Order: sequence, then structure tokens, then C-alpha cells
Amino acid sequence: MRGAKSKSDKKLAGGSEVSERYFIRHEDVPAYHPANHTGTTNRRLIGRENVGARNVEVVHGTIEPGQGALPHAHPDIEQVCYMLEGRAVAEVEGTRRELGPGDSCYFPAGKQHIFQVIGDRPAKLLVIYTPPYEENPERVVR
Repeated sequence: MRGAKSKSDKKLAGGSEVSERYFIRHEDVPAYHPANHTGTTNRRLIGRENVGARNVEVVHGTIEPGQGALPHAHPDIEQVCYMLEGRAVAEVEGTRRELGPGDSCYFPAGKQHIFQVIGDRPAKLLVIYTPPYEENPERVVR
């Protein structure tokens, strides 16, 4: 219903309105365990279902030590991982790199990659997909 006000709409200074649906709290998002990953708990922060995003998806991941993403690729989807906490090893096209807080990696569309946590602490990271992956099995090659 276009133009309808929701209970979550707020008035800003100056009288303009903003919908609360555009502001996401990590703890308010349901957790899920992604396919082809071990020891991983994800929360889709930005996606079609919660904010209506059509061209980008942002996921917060927590991965346990020694666990991570098994080899796979996403045809037609670019992926970025940004490390918040912990350490991991990422590999794409045969190149491996250790990552720590503040580091990021890029997985080009269609390129096989892996991501595994190293050390004795879980890793926390942001994962950005464009276009959205949405855990759609048709959008991954294992």
C-alpha cells in the first residue's frame, strides 16, 4: 500500500518522515546456517526481505575456529568479505592470504574460493554480495 504509514515510521526534525525498516539491529535479525559452510552462523542485515534491497546484500557472519566455507563459486555474483574480528585464510584462483581485523578480500563472479578461520577464536565478518545471493542454490557452484 503506497503512502501508508507504518507504526515504525518516525518524524524527523523539519517534518520529514523516515521508515525504521531501513535501520537494522544485528540482534533483531534471525540467524541461519549457510549451505556449504561449517561452523558458520549468518544474519542477513541488508536484503530484499527486510529493507527491500534489490542490488546488494550484506551479511554478518560468525565462524568458529577451523571452520568456514568449502570450495565454491557464485556465477554472476561478486563477493567482498571484511574482517571484523579473528583471523582467517581466504583463497581465490590459487592465491591464499591470511586476513585479520580490518582486512578485506574480493571474490570475482564465477571464481572458485574458500574461506577458513584459523587460530583459537571465532571470526566475525561482513560479507557483501552484489547482486544478492539470498542463499539461492541456483546461484552457487560447488
